[in-house]
Amino acid sequence: MQKITPFLWFDNNAEEAVNFYVSLFKNSKVLSITRYGEAGPGPAGTVLTAAFQLQGQEFIALNGGPQFKFSEAISFSVNCETQEEVDQYWEKLSEGGEKGRCGWLKDKYGLSWQVNPVVLGEMLQDEDPEKAKRVMEAMLQMDELDIETLKKAYEGR
Repeated sequence: MQKITPFLWFDNNAEEAVNFYVSLFKNSKVLSITRYGEAGPGPAGTVLTAAFQLQGQEFIALNGGPQFKFSEAISFSVNCETQEEVDQYWEKLSEGGEKGRCGWLKDKYGLSWQVNPVVLGEMLQDEDPEKAKRVMEAMLQMDELDIETLKKAYEGR
């Protein structure tokens, strides 16, 4: 069991969200589901909590009601090796949601994600501040991140 587990509060669609997330990421699965009983505050048989894994990272989803909403103050970063992977997660996660700037998006449940090519972090951490600056400036002009454009900026082309 991991020491720290993100706990996600949904209004009443935790099971749908969990199944959606598990379908997107390899090595992912639903671990357990706890349902409201006859005496629970939710309708009997509906999901109270669902434990699940995405790429080995454990999460818990709760149907807690409409009191709380997700905000951009918390997001999950998806590290991508290829442009194909960036494209896939960008499109699938944003479907029914909202595409933002610099690789950020909100999914249809309001949860914020960052879809980042791994090479972006490497370029931004370059010892040459001019290279890193060009990459940052290029990234700030993008919605979905484009590896080739970032590489061109890095190389000064």
